[in-house]
Amino acid sequence: MQTDKNVIIIPTYNEMENISNIIHAIFKLDEKLDILIIDDNSPDGTASIVKDMMQEEQFKDHLFIIERSGKLGLGTAYITGFKWALEQGYEYIFEMDADFSHDPNDVPRLLAACRDEGNDMAIGSRYITGVNVVNWPMQRVLMSYYASKYVRIVTGLPVRDTTAGFVCYNRRVLEAIDLDAIRFKGYAFQIEMKYTAYKLGYKIKEVPVIFINRRLGTSKMSSSIFGEAVWGVIQLRLSRKLARKK
Repeated sequence: MQTDKNVIIIPTYNEMENISNIIHAIFKLDEKLDILIIDDNSPDGTASIVKDMMQEEQFKDHLFIIERSGKLGLGTAYITGFKWALEQGYEYIFEMDADFSHDPNDVPRLLAACRDEGNDMAIGSRYITGVNVVNWPMQRVLMSYYASKYVRIVTGLPVRDTTAGFVCYNRRVLEAIDLDAIRFKGYAFQIEMKYTAYKLGYKIKEVPVIFINRRLGTSKMSSSIFGEAVWGVIQLRLSRKLARKK
């Protein structure tokens, strides 16, 4: 099924300060793009802002929301969004943050890498042309950069920014992946999706972007999320080896 329907999935938790601006910025782009917000019961009223915007004429039938009962994890938010997007017939499906760390102006470049260049998956990469990160503490830059390097060494995944959360998928990739079998929720979710797509033989391209640390709101990063990535990579590699032996 080939359509011209494209959707950006944005998970939110306490993004009141950013949500209206990111929605307006995306709808200003010269592309046919819908937006799906997955909100995890934000106590700051993020969902209420989105639902008010959905009533405005310019956003009707193009802005959607799924509200969940609480903080259930980034990975499960995206899985929920992917299933919805496939059911709705979208051809290209994006992952994107709400806090402007991913520049909306880069969306057309990721879309073109898939739609026009024939790639199955496009990654907004911080590390394909060096280290393109602004306003991150050096400790976090090093942690992220070497985490991606570690993933490449352990798994053989030929992607420099393995934990990137700015991604465009052709729907056929998400149709081929058993979404219910994806195990991880944080950083490791991003790695697992890329690794699974690569092992299924899909063509992946990294598109250089500049990542800008959030100016408003609070980061959701934690040591437990990073720890999941470290151990999750080993689990991915081991499970792949065991699968080959069966």
